[in-house]
Amino acid sequence: MKKLLILSVVASLVVLYACKHDIVNPGPVTPPTGGVVPPVTGEVCFDDVLPIFRSSCAKAGCHDAATKQEGYVFDSYANIIKKDIKPGNAAGSKVFEVMIETGKDRMPPPPAPGLLPEQIELIKAWINQGAKNTTGCASTCDTTVFTFTAVKKIIDANCLNCHSGAAPSGGWNFSTHAGVKAVADNGKLMGSINHAPGFTPMPAGNPKLSDCKITQIRKWIQAGTPNN
Repeated sequence: MKKLLILSVVASLVVLYACKHDIVNPGPVTPPTGGVVPPVTGEVCFDDVLPIFRSSCAKAGCHDAATKQEGYVFDSYANIIKKDIKPGNAAGSKVFEVMIETGKDRMPPPPAPGLLPEQIELIKAWINQGAKNTTGCASTCDTTVFTFTAVKKIIDANCLNCHSGAAPSGGWNFSTHAGVKAVADNGKLMGSINHAPGFTPMPAGNPKLSDCKITQIRKWIQAGTPNN
């Protein structure tokens, strides 16, 4: 009887260790997309990743150069790559892991909206590809493409963190075509991204959009702000 009891305890410890081992080594991380997100094809340009970090993370009180919360600064390649990003291993990078967390542990923290599934997949691919400082990529911007799909990509990367959710900054909600169209039609979108006198410069606290991206948005507006 005593021998059986010892064997039972040993078996329980083996099971417990196995479960603990599984938790410590979770395997590939898959973001909670809430739907099917097209796979990222081709090399990811850092020029497309930097605006996401700047608009969502490098904000006053969080991870800008002045605040440096928990030692993280997300305003440049050198600072982004400095801490808790493992090139070639997104699943093992703490910076990526917190993006797919839920509740209070998620970054950006609630009540700010989390990153879009497409943004998460882009950052995931960039890290898995080696987290390279690739800039000036030919595919980053094309002024001959000025569909709403192209414009929304710019908006999502640079503006959505402030202008979405239940209480969007300035009352501008860029989550939908109608929301972007409303601000485009009244002239405030172009005035802000051009840093024109009398308008609040956007993206707030970050560098002005490139001339190419501003041209894409301008052409889309001139074409009648179609939902294409």
